[in-house]
Amino acid sequence: QVQLVESGGGSVQAGGSLRLSCVASGYTFTRYYMGWFRQAPGKEREGVAVIGSAGDRNYADSVKGRFTISQDNAKNTLYLQMVNLKPEDTALYYCAASARAPSPSLARGWYDYWGQGTQVTVSS
Repeated sequence: QVQLVESGGGSVQAGGSLRLSCVASGYTFTRYYMGWFRQAPGKEREGVAVIGSAGDRNYADSVKGRFTISQDNAKNTLYLQMVNLKPEDTALYYCAASARAPSPSLARGWYDYWGQGTQVTVSS
């Protein structure tokens, strides 16, 4: 049974930093694309950053240069380092895994497994 558990969310002021973590279990971590998605109130869930086992990455334009996705295969853990946070980054952040995506896609339809989410709130 695939399980994804996020942590690391919180409340920060604009310009601050946070690091999100996602611990995965129940499958071979390195055979999946892993990604971070977010959903703000009243908006659709959107892809933020995705990474493959070969280290290939893809970022949403809105976070390029500010967010960095990484993974520790030995710990089955996915990370999202976020710096220079903005109020528009406020959302519920989800970790997701895909065994079907042909590339590090930001399209949520490719992702079959999801965590419960961790809240990030950025105040101005």
